[in-house]
Amino acid sequence: MKKLILATRRHLLFGATAAVLCAGLLAAGSAAAFEPGNLECIAPANPGGGWDFTCRQVGKTMYELKKTPSPVQVTNKAGGGGAVAFAEVVAKRNTDNNLIVAASSSTTTRLAQGQYAGFTADQVRWLGSVGTDYGIIAVAKSSPYTTLSDLMNAIKTSPGKIAVGGGSAVGGWDHLKVLIAAKAAGITNLRTIKYVAFQGGGEAVTQLIGDHIQAFSGDVSESLGFLESGDLRVLAVLAPERLPGALADLPTAKEQGVDAIGTNWRGFYGPGKMSEDAYAYWSQAIHDVATSDEWKKVMADNGMVPFALSGPDLAQFVSKQIVEIQDISREIGLIK
Repeated sequence: MKKLILATRRHLLFGATAAVLCAGLLAAGSAAAFEPGNLECIAPANPGGGWDFTCRQVGKTMYELKKTPSPVQVTNKAGGGGAVAFAEVVAKRNTDNNLIVAASSSTTTRLAQGQYAGFTADQVRWLGSVGTDYGIIAVAKSSPYTTLSDLMNAIKTSPGKIAVGGGSAVGGWDHLKVLIAAKAAGITNLRTIKYVAFQGGGEAVTQLIGDHIQAFSGDVSESLGFLESGDLRVLAVLAPERLPGALADLPTAKEQGVDAIGTNWRGFYGPGKMSEDAYAYWSQAIHDVATSDEWKKVMADNGMVPFALSGPDLAQFVSKQIVEIQDISREIGLIK
């Protein structure tokens, strides 16, 4: 009987110890869970462009929807068409759980072409997309070119005299959109097209208004302020059909006989070694914004259409887009 009692006591003591240990492990796990701190979004360009818009509008909506406990601070870090920001995240802030970075088709274009020297898409975590934004070809209000055909004919006749500017580097997404449109318009020697790169779409439009360049390649969302002020005149939207609402008056390239489509998704990546809890937090928060009624209004007001991919789905899409952009870039001689 004594042996039975001692065995029972030992069993109870072991069970109690195990329970305490288990509770301690659970508590430790809870303590390790991601708790948002000073949240930051890097816009890899100067204020006024598409990446800046993405950071500020999504950050604002996140806070309004109570998806973040505090406002998201926006940091503009221009340089190398996003390369400076990408390098900093990978090399210096690779475990920062409170950091996200605005991304788009411009990001994947540069990755596809090896412009982020030494860095690859799998070094970051692709968190989510919030919509897509169609490209535009535009001129200043005083421009003599009133249709896309006018501009393309001028490029065919005197390619060196027509400078097209955009917020991406040479070979970047804004540059590619011009080339795609030019090829569809029948221009065969695409390398003769003069493209000038600026640090963001806002700077490019300012140079257009100042008559330093003759045309602008950008996206609808980054151009709305200039459209409303009347400083910018859109020759063509690179969409399969006219945009809805207030933007329905803008002609498409397709309806002018130029079958060119240029769509620019917008979303975010995060540090490659952020915790799984932080990855889940940001992916869910971005998805909640992208599918909210509040964001649908933002998209409608800014010429965007729904495109909500979250976590692994966005990572898969990015991989596929990189391959497609590499193929296009080889075709037009930008890469071997």
